[in-house]
Amino acid sequence: MTTEQMLDKWHALNADEQEKVLEFIDSLERQKQQLKSGSKLGKKLRKIRQEIITSGLPLLTAEEADREKAERRGGYGENLI
Repeated sequence: MTTEQMLDKWHALNADEQEKVLEFIDSLERQKQQLKSGSKLGKKLRKIRQEIITSGLPLLTAEEADREKAERRGGYGENLI
């Protein structure tokens, strides 16, 4: 869609509809910013993951991670894997 087509659609909207579009765009921008910034825990986990990758060690599969969690919990949850 070209900019001209978007502007044509914009002009066809009434003021309330235009406000809703602007609110939607703002919500998309907030979501994008949240994904960029993330939580402190998320940042720390991504840093640890990158250190593992840099070290050359292979990352665990989901199944391997579940098995390791079960082992660290003294076997709790072994029947789940």
